[in-house]
Amino acid sequence: MTHEIDEAGFAAWLDGYKAAWEARDPSAAAALFTEDASYHEMPFDPPILGRDAIAAYWANAVAGQQGVSFTYDILSCASGEAICHWHCAFTGTPGGAAVELDGIFRCRFADAAHVDRFEEWWHVKVS
Repeated sequence: MTHEIDEAGFAAWLDGYKAAWEARDPSAAAALFTEDASYHEMPFDPPILGRDAIAAYWANAVAGQQGVSFTYDILSCASGEAICHWHCAFTGTPGGAAVELDGIFRCRFADAAHVDRFEEWWHVKVS
């Protein structure tokens, strides 16, 4: 069963995602998802399943990032799903490369605070 989410609710969830990423906090990121959530990082790869696996994925992903800055624009909220366009910039470690990510999130909400299905598409620029 999906939860109807509005822009304010989605913005609150995205602010939590932003805080988790900028703090490089895998536990805070995983807490945004249900215990049995599916996290689809790449459309052709199998999903990451469950909060513990999401936390492990995040721990690995943010290990090589410093100075993270995340922004977003909400595009749609309808029928329990929400879509945003996002941008993230950080310094890659080691090496100090400037990294930019630009992408889309599609989130299905189980309740006001938790996503049970997450899909993302993104591109990277390294300079």
